[in-house]
Amino acid sequence: MTTSQSIVAGYLFDWIAGDPEWMPHPVRAIGGAIEQGERLLRSPNQTAEIQLVAGGALTFAIVATSYMGTQWVIRRAHRRGRGVGFLAESALAWTCLASRNLHDEASSVMAALERDDLILARQRLARIVGRDTETLEEPEVLRALIETLAESASDGVIAPLFYMALGGVPLAMAYKAINTLDSMIGHADEHYFYFGKAAARLDDIANFLPARLTAFGIAASAIFIEDASPGSAIKTWLSEGNKHKSPNAGQPEGAMAGALKIRLGGANFYDGVLTPTPTIGERFAQTSRHNAKQAIRIVAAVSSLGLLGALWLRNKRS
Repeated sequence: MTTSQSIVAGYLFDWIAGDPEWMPHPVRAIGGAIEQGERLLRSPNQTAEIQLVAGGALTFAIVATSYMGTQWVIRRAHRRGRGVGFLAESALAWTCLASRNLHDEASSVMAALERDDLILARQRLARIVGRDTETLEEPEVLRALIETLAESASDGVIAPLFYMALGGVPLAMAYKAINTLDSMIGHADEHYFYFGKAAARLDDIANFLPARLTAFGIAASAIFIEDASPGSAIKTWLSEGNKHKSPNAGQPEGAMAGALKIRLGGANFYDGVLTPTPTIGERFAQTSRHNAKQAIRIVAAVSSLGLLGALWLRNKRS
């Protein structure tokens, strides 16, 4: 059973080292397994029913293997000694978290904007968002950055901590598998509508509570951020958080829009296709560099609150 000490160690490893690109990472292995599974299970002219079954089978296999594989590694490590087991569990906990990576990527976008290098800012933004960034002007770069900060605070920080506290590192890794499946095949386009439906629905379920915990965390963190409004965060979250087409993404976005009193949402391009999204905080002002810096600080505070919450839940379950 994952201990509070392992969670803290993994959290500290994440903030100290981030996600080095040279380091082998379980999520990259999960992504490779998804690609291989799709090649094996898909063929031309499959019916919708077969696609649903094949996609569901792939989703179940990836999530189950991620959970059981992580559990197996941890048990093997503990058999070699208590210290080895602790290090293995802490290292795997580290790979489930993305606080440092999110902070660094967002800060790199802001650094480019501070140098008035919009082209570089677009390139760096493209590392953390799925939308097209090549033609975005500065206000849209800032909007995209703040939106991904709000959403990633949930799936990159709060959700893994929540599942780690609830069911240990294996459950957190299973969550990362669900999240990776959704990002790779959980799309509503013609190619993945049926094949990725199980992954998309499972992701909605897995993120339901973490997204709302993140929204609450954003509102609570606004207390400590200059010019941010916790009251407006709560109000906007509760009144507009459900406007987003996703049942979960709008929750932290609504809280962030209210906390910073800015407009989020609107039209985005994905692979050249215009995709409109509802505006959250229509009454508020357009985003600014100051708002983006506030959002980075808020997400760092949310991360700290998330750790405290995870430790409380872990200790309650011990």
